[in-house]
Amino acid sequence: MVCIPCIVIPVLLWVYKRFLEPIIYPLISPIMNKFWTKKAVQETGMNDQKSNGTCKPERNNEVTANGSTIAADKKTD
Repeated sequence: MVCIPCIVIPVLLWVYKRFLEPIIYPLISPIMNKFWTKKAVQETGMNDQKSNGTCKPERNNEVTANGSTIAADKKTD
């Protein structure tokens, strides 16, 4: 047996996305743009290293030109 919120919540979300959001979004979007003017994702991390996009830095600070992983910690037989 399925609980009532497991049925009601998806149905309400579908009704909102399908019918209410196209009406409400144009009204609230100018207000939201005033508060959220920054971009959501910003580049952080390697401040001292510049990347030209050809090399990927690995976790152990080893860089490979073709993007393959250098497994220095694996045991060999």
